[in-house]
Amino acid sequence: MHLLEYRDTVRELLILLMLVLAAQPAQEPSSPSSASTLDYAFFRDRVQPIFLAKRPGHARCIVCHDHGSPRLEELSPGATNWNEEQSRKNFDAWQRMVVPGDPQASRLLMHPLAAEAGGDPFHAGGKHWNSQNDPEWQTLAAWVRTGASGSAAHAAPASSLDFEFYRTSVEPIFLKARQPNEGSGTACVTCHSVLATRMRLQPLPPGATYWTEAQSRSNFEVVSRLVVPGDPAESLLLLHPLATEAGGDATHTGGKFWTSRENPEWRILAAWVGGQTGPSPKQ
Repeated sequence: MHLLEYRDTVRELLILLMLVLAAQPAQEPSSPSSASTLDYAFFRDRVQPIFLAKRPGHARCIVCHDHGSPRLEELSPGATNWNEEQSRKNFDAWQRMVVPGDPQASRLLMHPLAAEAGGDPFHAGGKHWNSQNDPEWQTLAAWVRTGASGSAAHAAPASSLDFEFYRTSVEPIFLKARQPNEGSGTACVTCHSVLATRMRLQPLPPGATYWTEAQSRSNFEVVSRLVVPGDPAESLLLLHPLATEAGGDATHTGGKFWTSRENPEWRILAAWVGGQTGPSPKQ
């Protein structure tokens, strides 16, 4: 096998691994505010019937998820719907698969959505919706939006964050080719432009090596919601890829890129969060 073919094969395997890991529920429990902002009655009365609906050419959601992950409670013998206790357990499990207020960052909506419609590349149960206009998709989106008002993580991006510094200094970090010892060894954009995550980046235009200004502004809106202006130590963008020994989160699907807060990339992000403005300073 030629070196280029080998590298392509390794890259494909890494992306597949990212897809499998992303299909798992989050390791950290949802915060009380995220859980409480989503409407339970809406979930019970309008979302749960989707899990029971018959699907031509595919199994119903419950067929796999009553013993898979994320878990749906097994129906009681002879029952055609869940009881209140079972519905509460389902709600607790499935609210972890969404980002309140942001349907397109929510795995529940993006895994079964066709890739051509913006969905994730893979869902073990197949693709149920060819469009975001599908009534089921719209119902799920409406449920996710019930959590918008109470979700601090999805407040409007703070005006103190500078777009020019973001575009010239922060975005290049997302495009950087990673070495095997840097996390999963793949660039951030490789997974974050195709997977449903809180940091869903715009896909690069065909043949392009950088985003257009319009795409960068869309990315800026998304990434800004993952930081606390003025406080790098409380910003998810800086904590997910940071080693736990250096104060980072316990897990990051893409691995850990920075072993220390002295890492130049970490310091660039911290400068942006701290209010740095203007174009990228010359190195």
